[in-house]
Amino acid sequence: MLHPYLTFADGTMVLHSDLKPDDNGGRVIVQFERPTPDGFDSVRFELPTYDMTPWEGSFTDEELASFKSLLANNAHLLYEYSAGGLRIA
Repeated sequence: MLHPYLTFADGTMVLHSDLKPDDNGGRVIVQFERPTPDGFDSVRFELPTYDMTPWEGSFTDEELASFKSLLANNAHLLYEYSAGGLRIA
């Protein structure tokens, strides 16, 4: 299950998974998706490795770079939210 994290002005949504425990402290899937007339542009990243998996549609190289920057600056919060902490009312 993916949970909403934030939405950009252009409609791109950032969603995250629950924490998936592993031997290294856990991993989190973060998906960026934007509605298009034909479906969605979508890409997934896995934290903590920042591995990227294109899913459907396409984002520009500049958009992908901005997503990686957002992840680098928000990874600690995404881990907190994915583990069930820092709930917002």
